[in-house]
Amino acid sequence: MTYEFTIIVPVYNEEENLERVEKELGDYLTICTKKAKILFVNDGSKDRSQEIIEAICNRNEDFQYLKFAHNRGLSAAIKAGFDHVDTPLLGYIDSDLQTSPEDFNLLLEHIGTYDLVTGVRENRKDSFVKNASSLIANGIRRTFTNDGMDDTGCPLKVIKSDYAKRIPMFNGLHRFLPAMILLQEGSIIQVPIRHFPRMAGTAKFGLWNRLIGPLIDCFAYLWMKKKYINYQVDKIG
Repeated sequence: MTYEFTIIVPVYNEEENLERVEKELGDYLTICTKKAKILFVNDGSKDRSQEIIEAICNRNEDFQYLKFAHNRGLSAAIKAGFDHVDTPLLGYIDSDLQTSPEDFNLLLEHIGTYDLVTGVRENRKDSFVKNASSLIANGIRRTFTNDGMDDTGCPLKVIKSDYAKRIPMFNGLHRFLPAMILLQEGSIIQVPIRHFPRMAGTAKFGLWNRLIGPLIDCFAYLWMKKKYINYQVDKIG
């Protein structure tokens, strides 16, 4: 079976959400505009997530998984997904399902023209503190990167896999994916999508993760931008 699109689902202690993830992503596969499969990346969960993931994959041929030996963080989980994807397109969505898999179709409409299409969450259903800290962090990041994106933390993206695989990922740089595509002279666009409250489980990010950490990461991005190697082969003999 030839797949065109892999949806990466990072997982860390999400046992309460995973059966809902199975249903919603399974339903989405029947309406996806590309032939798609799901790749769970279990980031060293300490609950029953792995047991549930294996059961899901055993009963669904379009579901696969990777399991980390230890918790390494969201950037590492996304990077592992990028490394193991074997389809021309990839996307990712958080396992809390605060975004809808159906909205991947909105992003896929644009991926022919662009190299990364990211969602921008409308009417966010988060707390005031979370929304305010994200707004500030996005403003700081935009100033550093000049990527023009309003919501790089949105957990719904589609990327051409050859671009994604060339991204030099470090902890925290999952917030800089549009900027990293621009470093490759790729093209990016943001598309409005829906946002929903978290139904189960616990958020993994606090004030440090959303505000202070990203500010520090901006300086890492500036260093990387200065040192980044980009080339195009014109001819091979």
